[in-house]
Amino acid sequence: MSEPSAPPSPARSGRPDGVHAVGAVRSDDFVFRRAPMLVYWELTRACGLVCRHCRASAAFGRDPRELTFDECLRVLDQVASFGTPPPHVVLTGGDPLRRPDLEDIVRAATQRRIGVSLAPAVTPDLTRERLVALQTSGIQTISLSLDGSTAARHDGVRQVPGTFDMTMAALEMAADIGLPVQVNTLVARETLADLWDIYELLKTKQLVRWSLFFLITVGRGATLREITPGEAERLFHRLHALVGESPFQIKTTEATHYRRVALRHMEHQGCSPAEIARSSVGRGFGVRDGNGICFIDHRGRVHPSGFLPVVVGDLHTDDLVTLYRTHPTFTSLRDVTQLAGRCGACEFATRCGGSRARAFATTGSFLESDPLCPYQPPAWRRRAKALALPLTEEDR
Repeated sequence: MSEPSAPPSPARSGRPDGVHAVGAVRSDDFVFRRAPMLVYWELTRACGLVCRHCRASAAFGRDPRELTFDECLRVLDQVASFGTPPPHVVLTGGDPLRRPDLEDIVRAATQRRIGVSLAPAVTPDLTRERLVALQTSGIQTISLSLDGSTAARHDGVRQVPGTFDMTMAALEMAADIGLPVQVNTLVARETLADLWDIYELLKTKQLVRWSLFFLITVGRGATLREITPGEAERLFHRLHALVGESPFQIKTTEATHYRRVALRHMEHQGCSPAEIARSSVGRGFGVRDGNGICFIDHRGRVHPSGFLPVVVGDLHTDDLVTLYRTHPTFTSLRDVTQLAGRCGACEFATRCGGSRARAFATTGSFLESDPLCPYQPPAWRRRAKALALPLTEEDR
């Protein structure tokens, strides 16, 4: 199951009493020091799918080391201790539907005034009855994955026949019960040519956001191929051209340099700084991994994100708030002055920051440059020229 991005905010009437809206935690100049906006929580790695890009390398059976229900309650207490407003929790996996206590966990979060969203796998376990029960328990939104415009293409990624048809049915079920949906789509060499057919298909469905997840080669995703920086740049321009036309929001995940493209378009169109700040792009400014988000795996270990598999602590012995606010990994990820290479020299660093997960997967350092970004900052060009470093075609 791919990690969901920030789920869409439902209508006020769709939130349980006392529960804050999604994204209620705000940044200070694009830095989330007090609390993350989102806590992604992998309740289990058990899943009935064997997706080719699965970050978790999910398996059919449950791991006996999963957190118990009582341990889950202690995690929720720690999330609540971030203060008001608390982070929003996204329950993911694997497939969180494999936890028989899922509804109890959701109710416990709601009782603590923590908003909760769900990223289920689309299997026969995802029934209308289960969705209604989860909505009644307090689930505010769900995310569903669609990686192909046809059954052959989508099922080829998910590797279970019938998943495409079940996904179409799940979209209809969610719409019927009034549960807001975000659709996640993998962006990789294997899906790039199909993206626009997927978009046309989604225009016929009811959703509030389409999030394009740019491949990070972790877990089973290491067997797939990333698109090139040039292809990513062209895709960004095409995506931005849909702003104002699309019936739903469009965002990118682990491709923060889309913000540079969108920002330049908005400036060219005469948008004021205030208008840019209020836009969906502006609200997402800042490094993603470890800044505004954190990730808890099924065993209670804490990471900056699901795609950045650096363990910073264990909630059996560590405190989540202390880890997020003070651990050197988190504090360095929130400090763009520590970025290296082109990202460190980039004038868009505070608003973009690059994918720290991709930098880590490619170089072994989460502070290095994001290799998917082709932009050559002027400061980087001057430095390369002064040091007589070889330049790429883009540099010239």
